[in-house]
Amino acid sequence: MDSKSEGEDRPWQSYHTAYTNAKAGPSLSLSFSLSLSLYKFFFHFSFSVNTNLLGMEGVDKEKVQKVVYEMSKGSKYFENEQRKEAYIKQKIENLQQQRTKLTDKDIAHFQKIAEKKIVELEASRDLTKTWLHTDMDAFYAAVEILDNPSLKGKPLAVGGMSMICTASYEARKFGVRAAMPGFIARKLCPDLIFVPTNFDKYTHFSELTRKVFRQYDPNFIATSLDEAYLNVTDVCSERGLSGEEVAAELRGAIYDETGLTCSVGVAPNRMLAKVCSDINKPNGQFILLNDRGAVMTFISSLPIRKIGGIGKVTEHMLRDVLGITTCDDMLKNSALVCALFSDLSSDFFLSVGLGLGGTHTPENRMRKSISTERTFTATSDTTLLFQKLADIAETLSSDMQKENLWGRNLTLKLKTSSFEVKTRAVSLQKYISSKEEILTNATNLLKAELPVSLRLIGLRMSQFRDEDKHALVDPTQKTLSEFILSGSSHSKAYENQDISSENSSDYLLEDKNLCESDGTREKEHRCVTSEPESSSKREELGDSSSAKDINETCGGNANCEIQWVDGYICSKCGIELPLGFEEERREHADYHLAQSLQQEESAHVAHDKVYHKLEHSSPKSRKKQKASSQGAKFIPIDAFFTKGKKNL
Repeated sequence: MDSKSEGEDRPWQSYHTAYTNAKAGPSLSLSFSLSLSLYKFFFHFSFSVNTNLLGMEGVDKEKVQKVVYEMSKGSKYFENEQRKEAYIKQKIENLQQQRTKLTDKDIAHFQKIAEKKIVELEASRDLTKTWLHTDMDAFYAAVEILDNPSLKGKPLAVGGMSMICTASYEARKFGVRAAMPGFIARKLCPDLIFVPTNFDKYTHFSELTRKVFRQYDPNFIATSLDEAYLNVTDVCSERGLSGEEVAAELRGAIYDETGLTCSVGVAPNRMLAKVCSDINKPNGQFILLNDRGAVMTFISSLPIRKIGGIGKVTEHMLRDVLGITTCDDMLKNSALVCALFSDLSSDFFLSVGLGLGGTHTPENRMRKSISTERTFTATSDTTLLFQKLADIAETLSSDMQKENLWGRNLTLKLKTSSFEVKTRAVSLQKYISSKEEILTNATNLLKAELPVSLRLIGLRMSQFRDEDKHALVDPTQKTLSEFILSGSSHSKAYENQDISSENSSDYLLEDKNLCESDGTREKEHRCVTSEPESSSKREELGDSSSAKDINETCGGNANCEIQWVDGYICSKCGIELPLGFEEERREHADYHLAQSLQQEESAHVAHDKVYHKLEHSSPKSRKKQKASSQGAKFIPIDAFFTKGKKNL
């Protein structure tokens, strides 16, 4: 049989199913994301894999490839992955074209740049630290077995028919692994036992492990429920222990505290420590000495896919464009790496080739965002979708309140039944953290997308309040437009000023002169005194009405005029406010109006000085000053708030 006919008989063999060195217990952020290891054959990837590390030493690879292919072809996911594959191929072709255009002179130039970078990176090498990376073994499955010992020794998967979070080592022998759809896993292993997820339980055991971590490094870095980095340099020095001894002691302490096992890697930096923790899984450890020769030997034959930060797409580009498959290849092709990639990317790739990674504990900085999401069987049932949304809002609110966080930017993440990922966001006018407030705004975002069939919903809150600088915004506080529109004309705003009647008439005269001397300003005055359209009328008119209201409020000033691009994106700042957020849109227009007025005030400081002199000058000199300022075009922003100041 020739190769062509063989390929036609076994089409799954033209796709390279990836047996990557995936974690036993994936992090929450990876468990429900677009699977990094799901259907790898769609991208035609061929990875170097040590299956003994995964408990898959006896797996019939051809059988797995055939099952995955047959059960996936023609699906919406298949079609979506094909579209993504076409995009990636285009990127690779572009890089290949760039490479062909490089002359010998270009390559010589970039070779010098690469050599300089390597020298600088080498000078930063730090072999004085001892970092430890710990990774719990099949964490979710192990917790379930601990809770129900009757599951021990049986093929077990935590998750459901739509997606698996993790699989026991017994299940992995059949080719079942994390981030695999449950229906495919059941086909591979008919006796597979499914256990639903219980994150409260996993969080409890995670806290127990962290209690142990604090004994070795109070500033440990947790990257998920079951993973953490520990700087054990001081422990080794103070107690006269080696990294190997600390690793063994830590593993024993975790087992005593939780009854669970973990795998540990010890190395001079975090990048290498993570790689080492995967080598002797499960319940093992691997130590890389703090020696440059040992590091370079270790890194020389290490597949680039083993390095955190190099995913399937990056690996594909490096291999197909530059022929790079190992970390050592990064250095051998350093000139081309510098020629084809940005400075930031090339620095990272060369660091990988040198075995360099982080050695300093990152400073504790304020969290930028907090999120939670859930995957479920695809459904278009709105009742069920809103119930899922309510559950997620409750979880997010609970997580925020535990950390005393209040946020303003809420993002809704959706994955459709066709695996298309969408995000919709809204910037709120006050900081929130309660379930009710989160759910109210999230519901408005979701309603705008209906009808839709979804298989994942997520919520993320960002732009947190700084306790030292910000206070909660009073929701009853009037917006700038409401203040102006409800008040009256500028003349009314001056009626109750705490100044002399003589000075008051001077202000009114100055205001009149400004209106007469500038048509644009006169238009703005007419806008200020007019009544706004009702909200119901705005809803009937849709986006165009909102844009019209905003333009009128700004008085035709191009500096504050905004439009809603694609119906929901502010043309001025990029903030997303979809339909259904009419009040928020008006308040957002107020924000830009205030910005514009403040800019005008700053641009006419001299005009403000004229007002100041009017209050402290004689009537005779005041007339001269008024005459000299008639050419001014703007009223300072303080003029809008004089009434409010008196009330304060």
